[in-house]
Amino acid sequence: MKECKRPSWDRYFLDLCEAVSKRATCDRGRSGSVIVKDKRILATGYVGSPAQMPHCDEKGHDMRKVFDEAGTVTEHCVRTLHAEQNAIIQAAKFGVSIDGATLYCKMVPCRSCAMMIVNSGIKRVVAERHYHAEADTMSIFREVGIELAVASDEVAMYDRQ
Repeated sequence: MKECKRPSWDRYFLDLCEAVSKRATCDRGRSGSVIVKDKRILATGYVGSPAQMPHCDEKGHDMRKVFDEAGTVTEHCVRTLHAEQNAIIQAAKFGVSIDGATLYCKMVPCRSCAMMIVNSGIKRVVAERHYHAEADTMSIFREVGIELAVASDEVAMYDRQ
Protein backbone atom coordinates (compact mmCIF):
# COMPACT_ATOMS: atom_id res chain seq x y z
CA MET A 1 0.00 0.00 0.00
CA LYS A 2 1.38 3.41 -0.99
CA GLU A 3 1.91 5.85 1.86
CA CYS A 4 0.44 9.32 1.30
CA LYS A 5 2.11 12.32 2.94
CA ARG A 6 -0.58 14.60 4.27
CA PRO A 7 0.09 18.28 4.97
CA SER A 8 0.22 19.47 8.56
CA TRP A 9 -2.89 21.23 9.86
CA ASP A 10 -1.11 24.59 9.66
CA ARG A 11 -0.13 23.98 6.01
CA TYR A 12 -3.67 22.82 5.20
CA PHE A 13 -5.27 25.99 6.59
CA LEU A 14 -2.60 28.26 5.06
CA ASP A 15 -3.35 26.64 1.68
CA LEU A 16 -7.06 27.37 2.23
CA CYS A 17 -6.15 31.05 2.71
CA GLU A 18 -4.90 31.05 -0.87
CA ALA A 19 -8.24 29.69 -2.12
CA VAL A 20 -10.17 32.30 -0.08
CA SER A 21 -7.94 35.08 -1.45
CA LYS A 22 -9.26 34.44 -4.96
CA ARG A 23 -12.44 36.34 -3.95
CA ALA A 24 -10.45 39.49 -3.06
CA THR A 25 -11.45 42.63 -4.93
CA CYS A 26 -8.26 44.69 -4.58
CA ASP A 27 -5.56 43.40 -6.91
CA ARG A 28 -2.79 45.10 -4.90
CA GLY A 29 -3.24 42.84 -1.90
CA ARG A 30 -5.17 39.73 -2.80
CA SER A 31 -5.27 38.06 0.56
CA GLY A 32 -7.42 35.57 2.43
CA SER A 33 -7.79 34.62 6.08
CA VAL A 34 -9.24 31.59 7.83
CA ILE A 35 -10.21 31.39 11.52
CA VAL A 36 -10.11 27.90 12.99
CA LYS A 37 -10.79 26.26 16.33
CA ASP A 38 -10.38 22.56 17.10
CA LYS A 39 -9.47 21.97 13.41
CA ARG A 40 -12.85 23.36 12.31
CA ILE A 41 -13.27 26.44 10.12
CA LEU A 42 -15.26 29.14 11.92
CA ALA A 43 -14.98 32.05 9.48
CA THR A 44 -13.14 33.23 6.40
CA GLY A 45 -12.39 36.68 5.04
CA TYR A 46 -10.74 38.26 2.04
CA VAL A 47 -9.68 41.75 1.04
CA GLY A 48 -12.78 43.62 -0.05
CA SER A 49 -14.83 46.77 0.40
CA PRO A 50 -17.59 47.06 2.99
CA ALA A 51 -20.97 45.69 1.84
CA GLN A 52 -22.81 47.88 -0.67
CA MET A 53 -19.72 50.00 -1.37
CA PRO A 54 -17.73 49.90 -4.64
CA HIS A 55 -14.72 47.62 -4.92
CA CYS A 56 -11.31 48.42 -6.40
CA ASP A 57 -12.16 46.06 -9.25
CA GLU A 58 -15.12 48.34 -10.06
CA LYS A 59 -13.97 51.86 -9.19
CA GLY A 60 -10.19 51.72 -8.90
CA HIS A 61 -7.90 52.11 -5.92
CA ASP A 62 -8.26 54.80 -3.25
CA MET A 63 -4.57 55.44 -2.60
CA ARG A 64 -3.28 57.30 0.46
CA LYS A 65 0.25 58.17 1.54
CA VAL A 66 1.38 56.59 4.81
CA PHE A 67 4.43 57.76 6.76
CA ASP A 68 6.17 55.32 9.09
CA GLU A 69 8.29 56.16 12.15
CA ALA A 70 11.47 56.14 10.03
CA GLY A 71 10.00 58.75 7.68
CA THR A 72 9.48 56.32 4.82
CA VAL A 73 6.49 57.17 2.64
CA THR A 74 4.44 54.36 1.13
CA GLU A 75 1.09 54.33 -0.64
CA HIS A 76 -1.77 52.12 0.50
CA CYS A 77 -5.22 51.49 -0.90
CA VAL A 78 -7.84 52.30 1.76
CA ARG A 79 -10.98 51.30 -0.16
CA THR A 80 -11.00 47.79 1.31
CA LEU A 81 -10.91 46.00 4.62
CA HIS A 82 -8.13 43.52 5.32
CA ALA A 83 -8.81 39.79 5.11
CA GLU A 84 -8.27 39.40 8.88
CA GLN A 85 -10.78 42.18 9.60
CA ASN A 86 -13.38 40.66 7.30
CA ALA A 87 -12.98 37.21 8.89
CA ILE A 88 -13.46 38.66 12.40
CA ILE A 89 -16.45 40.70 11.22
CA GLN A 90 -18.05 37.65 9.58
CA ALA A 91 -17.74 35.68 12.82
CA ALA A 92 -19.35 38.54 14.76
CA LYS A 93 -22.13 39.05 12.20
CA PHE A 94 -23.18 35.42 12.39
CA GLY A 95 -22.67 34.98 16.15
CA VAL A 96 -19.68 32.63 15.94
CA SER A 97 -17.35 32.80 18.94
CA ILE A 98 -13.69 32.93 17.93
CA ASP A 99 -12.40 33.10 21.49
CA GLY A 100 -9.34 30.85 21.75
CA ALA A 101 -9.15 30.32 17.97
CA THR A 102 -6.25 30.40 15.51
CA LEU A 103 -6.17 32.87 12.62
CA TYR A 104 -4.38 31.89 9.39
CA CYS A 105 -3.32 34.63 6.98
CA LYS A 106 -1.06 35.56 4.06
CA MET A 107 1.30 37.81 6.05
CA VAL A 108 1.87 38.91 9.63
CA PRO A 109 -1.10 41.19 10.35
CA CYS A 110 -0.79 44.97 10.45
CA ARG A 111 -1.05 46.90 13.74
CA SER A 112 -4.80 47.60 13.36
CA CYS A 113 -5.58 43.95 12.63
CA ALA A 114 -3.35 42.89 15.54
CA MET A 115 -5.43 44.99 17.95
CA MET A 116 -8.66 43.47 16.58
CA ILE A 117 -7.15 40.00 16.97
CA VAL A 118 -6.32 40.74 20.61
CA ASN A 119 -9.85 41.96 21.40
CA SER A 120 -11.52 39.08 19.56
CA GLY A 121 -9.86 36.50 21.82
CA ILE A 122 -7.80 34.80 19.11
CA LYS A 123 -4.82 33.11 20.80
CA ARG A 124 -2.65 32.05 17.88
CA VAL A 125 -1.78 33.51 14.46
CA VAL A 126 -0.11 31.58 11.65
CA ALA A 127 1.13 33.66 8.70
CA GLU A 128 2.57 32.48 5.40
CA ARG A 129 5.11 35.36 5.23
CA HIS A 130 6.47 38.31 7.15
CA TYR A 131 5.12 41.86 6.69
CA HIS A 132 7.49 44.79 6.07
CA ALA A 133 5.94 46.78 8.95
CA GLU A 134 5.40 44.05 11.53
CA ALA A 135 7.36 45.42 14.52
CA ASP A 136 4.28 46.85 16.27
CA THR A 137 2.35 43.62 15.72
CA MET A 138 5.18 41.49 17.12
CA SER A 139 5.33 43.73 20.19
CA ILE A 140 1.55 43.65 20.72
CA PHE A 141 1.39 39.87 20.39
CA ARG A 142 4.32 39.37 22.78
CA GLU A 143 2.76 41.68 25.36
CA VAL A 144 -0.57 39.84 25.43
CA GLY A 145 0.74 36.30 24.87
CA ILE A 146 -0.59 35.61 21.38
CA GLU A 147 1.51 32.95 19.68
CA LEU A 148 2.77 33.90 16.22
CA ALA A 149 4.17 31.38 13.74
CA VAL A 150 5.47 32.40 10.32
CA ALA A 151 5.90 29.65 7.72
CA SER A 152 8.43 31.42 5.49
CA ASP A 153 11.31 33.87 5.95
CA GLU A 154 10.04 35.81 2.91
CA VAL A 155 8.59 39.31 3.29
CA ALA A 156 5.26 39.78 1.53
CA MET A 157 5.22 42.72 -0.86
CA TYR A 158 2.29 44.54 -2.42
CA ASP A 159 2.13 45.31 -6.10
CA ARG A 160 3.03 48.94 -6.77
CA GLN A 161 0.15 50.48 -8.73
